[in-house]
Amino acid sequence: MAQGGYGELRGAELAESLRTRLTRAAIAANLLGALTAFVFGVISPVSTDEADQSRLLLLNAAGFVVFMGTTLPLGNAWSRRIIGNPIERWLVEDRPPTEAERRAVLRQPFRVVAISATFWGIGAIFFGLLNATGSPELGAAAVVIGILGGATTCAVAFLLVERIARPVVALALAGGAAPAGLASPGVAVRLTMTWTLVTAIPLVGIAAMAVADLAGARLDESTAVVATLFLAVTGLVVGAMASVIAARSVADPIRSVRNAMGKVEAGDFAARVPVDDASEVGLLEAGFNRMAAGLGERERLRDLFGRHVGRDVARAALEGELRLGGELREVAVLFVDVVGSTTLAARRPATEVVALLNAFFALVVECVEREHGWVNKFEGDAALCVFGAPVDLEDPAGRALAAGRALQTRLVAELPELEAGIGISAGPAVAGNVGAEQRFEYTVIGDPVNEAARLCELAKRSPERLLASEAALVRVTGDERESWSLGEAVLLRGRDEPTRLATAGAR
Repeated sequence: MAQGGYGELRGAELAESLRTRLTRAAIAANLLGALTAFVFGVISPVSTDEADQSRLLLLNAAGFVVFMGTTLPLGNAWSRRIIGNPIERWLVEDRPPTEAERRAVLRQPFRVVAISATFWGIGAIFFGLLNATGSPELGAAAVVIGILGGATTCAVAFLLVERIARPVVALALAGGAAPAGLASPGVAVRLTMTWTLVTAIPLVGIAAMAVADLAGARLDESTAVVATLFLAVTGLVVGAMASVIAARSVADPIRSVRNAMGKVEAGDFAARVPVDDASEVGLLEAGFNRMAAGLGERERLRDLFGRHVGRDVARAALEGELRLGGELREVAVLFVDVVGSTTLAARRPATEVVALLNAFFALVVECVEREHGWVNKFEGDAALCVFGAPVDLEDPAGRALAAGRALQTRLVAELPELEAGIGISAGPAVAGNVGAEQRFEYTVIGDPVNEAARLCELAKRSPERLLASEAALVRVTGDERESWSLGEAVLLRGRDEPTRLATAGAR
């Protein structure tokens, strides 16, 4: 879909619109060049006698008819063959362009200038030879006038075609390789063309009149005034038009990049800008798109990484140095495991079991993260949750006990199909990366982890379904201690010392 001056056009309609606008641009550029040549012809210091003037006037008129009758069809055929056909073919067929067709689009302004320069150059030589029959000076003046008119035409055509072709350039580059080099006119070339129209040609005209006056030629006063006025208007009006076109060719893409950058800063990593230029400006547009895609991919990986290992672990890994080893930290551990998971899997379809487990783990994650804990890992139908690592946490034991109570309440209310045992302990443990250099994970190892796992086993057989150790309760620094009561001491499997149990309920 084409934008910017073409509305919502596609295929043959876009090709037709492009052809019409380029034809108008070529006519406007050549008319301005012809008018420039006429003015320079009027102020030319070379003079002839009246009899020779009449002969040369008729000769130039006949030559103009012959020249235009020959060059117009040739120029049209040439333009169609090297510019129109390669570009319009893929537009009409409504398909991605080939590499040759893409190159034709990107080189279009240069080719238009080449065609214009060729025919204006031929014209300069042709009319130079015609007028040389009057005098060598007159022939030389005709060549110079033709060159100045051609320079005007080329400069105007270059700026207009570059602007008109931008939406088609965007289509040509869409889905293709980003410009690897300066495949179309750069900013310096555009500014040079603008300078040619604004400064060079008008100053050449004024200088020509000054040289003619110093050489002794006496120009008609009214003619000199009109010529000066024309040159001034050309410098002001045409120069202003050219300056606006050249400025917008740089400012518009930069504005698009700036607006898209604002979207990226706001978190919209899908923001893109159309690459409608194959110069330095196009490199900027393509570079921004690559940057936005890279940032989007990085954010997606960060999110995926965070979902796998936990946001705090992901953040610590991205901001610090990844290495094996750990550090001793004061943590609290919550271990939760589904009761009767084997029976559940045997009696229900696998898809239903997975749905139940996902709902169960969603409650676990929500309750743990509300208390700023971290789900270290899912183990089948169990989960190991840590408070106080990898990020320091105020009152980790109290937060773990609060998360356990909230989880137990919500499981009874929201997921009565599942029962789960919950064990909580606290104390010093080693937290860090465990594994090999090629593959490791962040985890917590120590007595609180073992004790919480054993308490979870006991809780699965207890009516309370939620048990904590005295070690966790004595480390609470907030009000959470008031919601728990200490009970009997039991010797947990695999431990040498008895553990005094704590259950939820006011003392």
